[in-house]
Order: sequence, then C-alpha cells, then structure tokens
Amino acid sequence: MTAPTPHPSTEGRTPYPVGLLLAGRRVVVVGGGQVAQRRLPALIASGAELHLISPVTTPAVQAMADTGELTWHARPYRDGDLAGAWYVLVATDDQAVNTAVSAEAERERVFCSRSDDAAAATAWTPASGRDAGATVAVLTGDPRHSAALRDTIVDGLRDGSLAARQYRSHGAGVALVGGGPGDPDLITVRGRRLLADADVVVADRLAPRELLAELPEHVEVIDASKIPYGRFMAQEAINRTLVEHAKAGKFVVRLKGGDPYVFGRGGEELLACVEAGLPVTVVPGISSSISVPAAAGVPVTHRGMTHEFTVISGHVGPDDERSLTNWEAAAKMSGTLVLLMAVDKIGAIAARLVEYGRPADTPVAVVQEGTTAAQRRVDATLGTVAAVVEAEGVKPPAVIVVGDVVNVLAAAFRP
Repeated sequence: MTAPTPHPSTEGRTPYPVGLLLAGRRVVVVGGGQVAQRRLPALIASGAELHLISPVTTPAVQAMADTGELTWHARPYRDGDLAGAWYVLVATDDQAVNTAVSAEAERERVFCSRSDDAAAATAWTPASGRDAGATVAVLTGDPRHSAALRDTIVDGLRDGSLAARQYRSHGAGVALVGGGPGDPDLITVRGRRLLADADVVVADRLAPRELLAELPEHVEVIDASKIPYGRFMAQEAINRTLVEHAKAGKFVVRLKGGDPYVFGRGGEELLACVEAGLPVTVVPGISSSISVPAAAGVPVTHRGMTHEFTVISGHVGPDDERSLTNWEAAAKMSGTLVLLMAVDKIGAIAARLVEYGRPADTPVAVVQEGTTAAQRRVDATLGTVAAVVEAEGVKPPAVIVVGDVVNVLAAAFRP
C-alpha cells in the first residue's frame, strides 16, 4: 500500500470537537511511560476495552494492569496491533514506532492521537476536566494554553464563581455538607459547589463563617444555634427546619463543622429527611479529629510509635450515666487518643485514664480554634492538663490529643 499523504502543519487546522463513547470498544495505547500514565485514567473511566502495548511500563501503569483495568502486552508494537480498534493513542519516545503506528491507523481508518507530533495526528487530545457530571474539554493547539484555560473553567465551576445561573442543577432536597475544621479553604470542592447552588443554608456555629459571606443575597441563612426550641429539642427542631424548607421546593444545604457523621448527628438529619420522602446528598468533610492536630504539628499516627488512634466524644464525662465510652479499654490501648468536645470534662477524663493505667506523664496537646487565624496550642500531661486548661483559659472548640505523638514533630514545629 502507498504511504499516507503527509499531514499539513497544525496551524490553521480547526479540529471538530466530538465526545467519543468508548465503553466496551477496543482502544490501543502504544507506549507505557509518563504520557500514557497521565492519559490512561480518563480512558479507564470511559469504560474502554484498553490494550497497552509496550515492553516496559511505569509502576503506576503496571498497577493498572495488575488490577485488571487494562490488558498489558509486554512487547514492542507490531503491524496489525490496531485491528478492530476504535481509537489509538501513540505515546512512545521512538519516532519510527510512532510513525509506523500512525501509518497503520491511517490505513485502518482509526483516529490516532500522537504525543510527539500533533501535525501527524488525526485526533488531538484536549485538556479536559470534570465537575458535577460536566466534562470541560479545551483545544487550542498549544497544550499549555489549553491546560490553563481548562483549569480556570473547572476551578470556577467547582468554587461556584462560574455557573450557569439560569440553569438549576438541583431540585428541592437537602445536602448535608461537611465544612471542615474551620479554615474556609478546607471545605471540599463539591461542598463549595453545592453551597453556591443553595436556596437555604442551615449552618452550625462551627461551620466556616467566611463561606456564608460568599453566598448570593437571595440565599436564606439560618443559624442552627438560634432556631427556637425547648430543652433537649435542638436536633428535632433542626430536622424540622430542613424538611419544611425542602418541602417548600427549596434546595437546602446543612452546613456542618468537620464531617457530618463524626459526632455531627448527620445520620439523624438524613433519616428525618428520608422519612419525609426527600432526596439527600451527603458530602464528607475533613474531620477536626485529624486535621486540627495536623495543623498544630501533631500526627495522630507515627511509624514505630502507634498503630491506632481512637476518637472519643467528651461531651459527657466518664462518671455520667449517659457515657457510652469504655474508658478502661481506652486507657489500656497504647495508641493515640483524640478527644472532641472535652474541654470542660478534661479533668475527669484525665483522672479516669490515669486511674486505669495511662501514665500521668503522658503528653497532651490542646489545640483551640484549629486551622483558623485564632489557632493556639497549649501542652501539658495527663497529670497537669486540667490545671493548664484552666490557667490558659482554653475555650471550646478545642481538640485534645493524648499520646507520645504529641512531641514527635516538636523539633520541626518549634524553634
């Protein structure tokens, strides 16, 4: 057969944008290096029947083959490898191989993308990203320019600064959104996007306050701490508020500090909404139990020091009949203890831990207002923490860490 006609320069060529539905269709990738490693995840996500042809691969590509996400043919490319293919990606550093693959693709009428020579390709790979079910794909002819535009658009969609306001992506319903430990930058991108789409936001006092200032004026913000209720009826009143607004046709975001399911009573709110026949979305948040210690220089685990960490709610003390914590078991474990909502009970908790066997000189770190501009850390031991918390005037919210990990990074975090 005659060789294909040489392709003209990419300059002045206008690509025709199209979305390929590759699920169940044979796609061939020639080359197993860094370029293939970057491109393969999107092809895997498309559901394509992937065949990788390369004598060697990167460890990450090898892992994709080991888990069955693609079939790796550990050999060089051979003429005929594109038989039955719908699409081919050429990503080797051997120009002769790339040219041979392009020639076969041209003969077989298979669209071919080349990482080394866009002018010799019949398809260009766009800079692409996804958000909320939408795919953004940018083609400019300059990969760096395409990537920069892609990032700008996707970032805008994720943080809500770019949105098709006339299109409502959510109907009536409720989203339980974990706002993270306090720093507004630590909310997830999905949580921020849902906030931008809300009609009503019911916010905890521990939710990042700065996020509320970014909301459009039409959004009704309800402070959960100010909802009228009788004693012990706070949660029931919040549940009722979520249901009533959602049933009125509103999209309601319940913005909570930390994670909805880590001592956040998110499960109760979900059940109330489901029982009312409302759709509910749950967006996990960064829990203060891990993030606040990390921000203050305390890893909750450390190699060779601890194999576990336990998160305990201290809102009721060890002598309270409502306590569900096995304090004796907690004291006898060698790992890290992370106490939430325990500032006013720390004296009784520390005494009980010492009583059950934790040494009184066990290091303790107390981190108040973690990840915010007001963050501060005070250090003590189990034997002194009650007095230190009182003397330092520590107030909630604070996270208390008990264990040897408290000092393991001291040299790196303190002058």
